[in-house]
Amino acid sequence: VQLQASGGGLVQTGGSLRLSCTASGGSFSQYTVGWFRQAPGKEREFVAAVRRSVSHTYYSDSVRGRFTISRDNAVSMVYLQMNSLKPEDTAVYYCAADARMILSSIRMARMYDYWGQGTQVTVSS
Repeated sequence: VQLQASGGGLVQTGGSLRLSCTASGGSFSQYTVGWFRQAPGKEREFVAAVRRSVSHTYYSDSVRGRFTISRDNAVSMVYLQMNSLKPEDTAVYYCAADARMILSSIRMARMYDYWGQGTQVTVSS
């Protein structure tokens, strides 16, 4: 499956952005999809993930309550709605997918087989 992330940009503290991850070339509904981010000089970190069913979502502690992940299998897309953005949310955001993800690994970047190219999110103070 091929992934493409989009929707990043420059926003002020407290603002909102919605990222999109477009998938092609696979049975998208069968994939777990995650969002990760990487700030300069830091390791890639887990942000959120959604299992095959949109009702099963997972978040990092740092974004829970501010970000919402959702998916629309009919159009092979996953979204990350980001509200109340903070300067520390500044990073390149990546979407990733895997067809055989187990719950205990869902926060581990190395366990995802497919990655999009990333989209820059910059939150100004």
